[in-house]
Amino acid sequence: MVELLAPARDFTALRSALNNGADAVYIGLDGYNMRAHSGNFTIANLDQAADTCHQYDAGLYVCTNTVMKNRDIDQLKTILPQIQSAGADAIIASDLGVLKIASDANIEVHLSVQANISNSESLKLLADLGVKRVILSRELSLHEIREIIKDSPLEVEVFVHGAMCLAISGRCFLSSYLYQKNANCGECLQPCRKEWKLISEDNSVSLTVTEGKELNQGTCGFKGHILSPNDLCMVEHIPELIKAGISSFKIEGRARPAEYVATVTKVYREAINSYQSGTWEFQDRWIDKLKGVYNRGFDTGFYFQKAHKTSNYNQATYTKQDIGEVVNYYSKVKAAEIRLWHPLKVSDEILVQGPTTGSVTGKVESLQIMGENIQKAKEGNVGVLFKHKVRPGDLVYLRVKRT
Repeated sequence: MVELLAPARDFTALRSALNNGADAVYIGLDGYNMRAHSGNFTIANLDQAADTCHQYDAGLYVCTNTVMKNRDIDQLKTILPQIQSAGADAIIASDLGVLKIASDANIEVHLSVQANISNSESLKLLADLGVKRVILSRELSLHEIREIIKDSPLEVEVFVHGAMCLAISGRCFLSSYLYQKNANCGECLQPCRKEWKLISEDNSVSLTVTEGKELNQGTCGFKGHILSPNDLCMVEHIPELIKAGISSFKIEGRARPAEYVATVTKVYREAINSYQSGTWEFQDRWIDKLKGVYNRGFDTGFYFQKAHKTSNYNQATYTKQDIGEVVNYYSKVKAAEIRLWHPLKVSDEILVQGPTTGSVTGKVESLQIMGENIQKAKEGNVGVLFKHKVRPGDLVYLRVKRT
């Protein structure tokens, strides 16, 4: 059985991943992961995260995959026993020093994609060093992955969905050069995602790249998202990936909100289950669902050795608008009392998100104020029929189609 591994930046995303079928979740720990500017977990709440995962019979993996200097290693030596005692199932590491001290402490290690592992001999050496799993380089083709797995003494994990980095295995220095923010220590400000101009020496710029199409041929400049690849999307190729013998399918997105985690995890869970049940048939609605949340357009990365396309910043077909919070939920009648600060009407689609609820979506079929049915509510408290159990304090968003 292949593992579906989802990201989480906070407890709302964690619960969203688990509610939608993740077999395991990976999280960042403050100060030790590649998403320093995103929400992260702390040593103080790590045991809660592990307990939550284990209630779902799911694993919890903790990222400690930044570049490590002596001071970082010394501090990590004090933290690793706490990670272990909190109940984490493995750490994700890229540094050989981290691998050594984790092995000495008998903590399971998954070697990060940051290590750029691209061949079978590396896996054999890593097995001798005590590694349990390797996240292979993103720059490998599916054929190359198959060949590595044939001789692999380790579990093999690969990315199947999410953002792609211009640099090899994320080893980028552009953010350091421009902003003195070290991407390899989790501080990347993603300058590659901006629109850039490439200008010739004589400053003549009239060749433009827009969504991968070149205009005004014969001149000597480029303008556009020329450093920003499309997102990876392999949902159409689930059968080929499973047949290759891959142990774990990883969804990128520890910087992404809960609705992204919920949607992508659910789609890939359905696709995997469809193949494993012997009823595989690709569903166009899967792509439609994935397009509904944050994305830069999709391609298949390096799996089939096709060149990356450049992308615009966000091509999600839906966005969300903050409109209220849950005051109470009445399980017997499946109704939520919501305090609104923005109008809501029957037939609207809403997202409700919270650290225990995760991220759930539903259509407004009925609105009531003081027992009277209404078609539209303004500010104030309103009753909404909602089949998903939600909780006081959960935030409510209006799901809005982008134009």
